[in-house]
Amino acid sequence: MIDELKEIHFMRSVIVALAAGTILGGCATRSADIVPPAQTAMAVPTEPVAAVAAVEKPEIGTFGFDVAGMDRSAAPGGDWVQFANGTYLRTLEIPADRAAYGMFTRLDELSRERTREIVEASAKSNSPVGTNAQKVGDFYNAFMNEAAIEALGAAPLVEDLAPFQSASSKSDFARALGDSLDGFGPGLFPFYINQDAKNPERYIPVFLQGGLGMPDRDYYLSADSKLVDARTKYVGHVAKVLTLAGVASGQAAAKARAVVDFERKLAQVHWTRVESRDDDKTYNKWSRADFASKAPGFDWNAYLNAAGLGQQQEFIVSQPSAFAGMAKIIAATPLQTLKDWAALHTARDAAGVLPKAFVEERFDFTGRVLSGTPELEPRWKRGVSAVNNSIGEAVGELYVARYFPPETKAEADRLVRNLIASMDTRLANLPWMTPETKTKARAKLASFRAKIGYPDKWIDYSTLTVAPDDAYSNFERATAFEYRRNLDKLGEPVDREEWFMTPMTVNAYANPPMNEIVFPAAILQPPFFDPNADDAINYGGIGAVIGHEISHHFDDQGRKYDAQGRLTDWWTPADVTAFEAYATQLADQYSLYEPLPNVFINGRLALGENIADLAGLLVAHDAYRLSLGGRQAPVIDGFTGDQRFFLGHAQIWRNKYREAALRQQLVTGPHSPGHFRPYVVRNLDAWYPAFDVDPQNKLYLPPEQRVRVW
Repeated sequence: MIDELKEIHFMRSVIVALAAGTILGGCATRSADIVPPAQTAMAVPTEPVAAVAAVEKPEIGTFGFDVAGMDRSAAPGGDWVQFANGTYLRTLEIPADRAAYGMFTRLDELSRERTREIVEASAKSNSPVGTNAQKVGDFYNAFMNEAAIEALGAAPLVEDLAPFQSASSKSDFARALGDSLDGFGPGLFPFYINQDAKNPERYIPVFLQGGLGMPDRDYYLSADSKLVDARTKYVGHVAKVLTLAGVASGQAAAKARAVVDFERKLAQVHWTRVESRDDDKTYNKWSRADFASKAPGFDWNAYLNAAGLGQQQEFIVSQPSAFAGMAKIIAATPLQTLKDWAALHTARDAAGVLPKAFVEERFDFTGRVLSGTPELEPRWKRGVSAVNNSIGEAVGELYVARYFPPETKAEADRLVRNLIASMDTRLANLPWMTPETKTKARAKLASFRAKIGYPDKWIDYSTLTVAPDDAYSNFERATAFEYRRNLDKLGEPVDREEWFMTPMTVNAYANPPMNEIVFPAAILQPPFFDPNADDAINYGGIGAVIGHEISHHFDDQGRKYDAQGRLTDWWTPADVTAFEAYATQLADQYSLYEPLPNVFINGRLALGENIADLAGLLVAHDAYRLSLGGRQAPVIDGFTGDQRFFLGHAQIWRNKYREAALRQQLVTGPHSPGHFRPYVVRNLDAWYPAFDVDPQNKLYLPPEQRVRVW
């Protein structure tokens, strides 16, 4: 997950071989085709009127929406985001330690403040050794002890680099690479343990292309001047990191150029992100022998044995041609360059628990250059994130007890049930889907499981040792613990109780092989959900989020999984043809949006998320209407029920980006930038009469151009 941004995320599993994990902001940049003309605003209230009485006051405004954040001089049909969020976005200053800021970020700050209280209380409690409180407290104390980290210097890193530096052959390098995966190790061929997509009752290792130090292949290959500039600065960054790691031997610049050239060659054979999100194309089952025959040039046996996969005979290789190309490149690359590459990535991975010089150099490139963030986060924020990322469920149990009352869970359960019922009604009445596929789709929906708030079973950290004075080793032990915990799944029954996010995470995910949707406690708060807010706001906020995750199981990739979570062809050809026509229509619609000059949204890369946004909002609106029980929605502060619903949805996407972060989002992100996501309303018939949008307005779409996939 990307620390600077928070986003609804289509998550399938946790990647255990990647030691460092890396989420949606927005800004006021407008798309080229939706710049509003000079127009008058539609007939919504300009003066507040009496609100409907509530039992308790909502956290935001009189009914759960920040009316003051609107710009009522804009016409909703001219620029919907400006109308709903313009004043808020105009006055919003992104904090100096953030690449972007929005409602997800706002809740993330709250979550970290609350977690800080828990963590610091544990740090002062002198809890018995072996308890979760002791481990949480000592992990945080060790991270915060900068003097001890400075005193150790680079010695722990040098120890980790020794197997690479002493390698006398490419086989030795492959062995060191596999052996390093349970600590601060470079991810050339990372893997994670996941359900076998075509046999979801068993686990299998899933391998991915890796090896790059910049966010995407485009950063190495694109002619975009901004990416060329980042590429140039990356060479200098590599040289500085190698010097800090003590392996440059006075030749830092030359070594850096060789390492970056190696990565550039890897980028040339990498699959694009659009190719890599096709679940059919990325399902390639290889035997152990297939690695040597299909990707010669790398000692796969040495790598797999050292990685703890010595007995494993079957694997999924996500990008087979990339593996073949990468193995060939490795075979042709000097061993010393491979050693320098390993030193670079190990040092960058471990930088957070190394001396200040490492921390600042990594941030200077990944923060300032790639994301445009002026300042490094305060150490306490990084400390809280470190604890959450390493032993998060040890904190989560305490967080839930303090901040997630049973009433919130019960109300979220009710909303989920309503949203699933609304999705079922949509499936039952879908005009383009054949009866055969419709029956199977509804059976899949009926088998859904929704996980709300927190896991019923917590991870047992009893075998993990945490010391109060050794941050580096604590991280390595925690990484090794998680790595081994995931390897131990192989050959065991699939654990359907497992969560891949902590309760403190402001996010949500859908997991097709599990046929589940998951909503951590921290997202079930204002502006997404407030039990004292008007129902229309909650349905437009968390309702759309819930609908989004439900519909991920029916987006262009999720639809490929059946009711048992199997990746299989269960749609008729006629259904596939009809669906793909709608998907192309939506991809083309989003590809016209231009968040930066001459940089457009990649409609194909963001297709799954945009389908989920559209379906989620449709289903949430249906559910809101059904919740009225046939009654007319009350008018509150002059706003009708439908107006409040759509404003509540726009409110959760109040986002602003720094330019570099927005550019990175457009290159790498599977989501449209946050401040463009409210424009999905253009496809909902109900939005037009709610705000008097007519053909004279820029955002108006004729009925036949509105995407009606769900």
